[in-house]
Amino acid sequence: MSMQECIAKICKGPRAAKDLTWDEAKLVMKALIEGEATPVQVGAFLMAMRIKMESVTELASMTATARSYVAPVPIPRELGVVDLPSYAGKQETFHALAAAAIVASAAGASVLMHGYDGIPGRAGIAGVLKALGLPIDLEPKVAAEEVTRCGFAYLDVALYHPPIYRFLEMRQELGARNVFHPIARLLNPARAASQVIGLSHPLHFEKTAEVLRMLGCTRALVVSGVEGDPELSIAALTRVLELRDERITPLSFTSKDIGLPLGTRRDMAGFPSNQRNKEADLLRRILHNQLQGGPCNWVLMNAALILYAAGKGATWVSCVPLARRALEEGAAARKLEELTQEPVGPGVTGRIH
Repeated sequence: MSMQECIAKICKGPRAAKDLTWDEAKLVMKALIEGEATPVQVGAFLMAMRIKMESVTELASMTATARSYVAPVPIPRELGVVDLPSYAGKQETFHALAAAAIVASAAGASVLMHGYDGIPGRAGIAGVLKALGLPIDLEPKVAAEEVTRCGFAYLDVALYHPPIYRFLEMRQELGARNVFHPIARLLNPARAASQVIGLSHPLHFEKTAEVLRMLGCTRALVVSGVEGDPELSIAALTRVLELRDERITPLSFTSKDIGLPLGTRRDMAGFPSNQRNKEADLLRRILHNQLQGGPCNWVLMNAALILYAAGKGATWVSCVPLARRALEEGAAARKLEELTQEPVGPGVTGRIH
């Protein structure tokens, strides 16, 4: 089937359009990544798929094909690393996920965060990690070494999968997200057994869990998260789908479930994108256990979720004391200091964003 025929199949309108089969979606993805599709075909396909919406089979096939073009980040499987994508960017809230991942790492989890910092009008997580002093420009092999050495690393998708990055960048030309935004979240660079994926689009909630099951993921938490990141809200109930051993279970979380007071949107309030140093200062104070109350509780509840995904406790509630201890006993502060030390060895690279 040609690229033209695939485009024609998906763009015949709401009644006549048909989903691509697994093999057809694979063919399209190969044409896109290998540059065989013309610019007109690329734009037509992305917008047609945007209107039709991706089926579970299409999204799973395209993700599997995208993964096949890059080697997994070589992190030892015995570490039980958690895959933590952050691709949404923030407008209204601070990046609790950044501090939560560091707290979880201090409490024994291994976390590979990956993301993209180019969403128009939104502040990506890489900026605040950089303001905290963490490296955000590691080559995949060095990121693997950092996770192995100290339990956390951030991997820029542009350095891991350049074709995916190029298609993410097309949002600025097209004016709308495209199929590569959910694919980026599903990339799982380390092929981790446990994934925590956040999203805000209601139509992708159940679909994402089904895609993960189709791709053979054994454990995942799909979070209807704050501004699309994998963050539980401290001010409202958060819907979560848990995938474990092919079974999908709907869950819901509130701060009261773990003995924390219900917070407010003010507790989660963020900073303009040109004030990332102020946001970094807030996270630094939380990690040094110098700030109590809502913002700290928000980080704490999300650190517990990551620890739960890492298998450090049988329930989310049982992971809260682990996260709290990491803060109160100084392990989180020491972890931040460890992570800000310059990685040694080849493969450390810089890139202008």
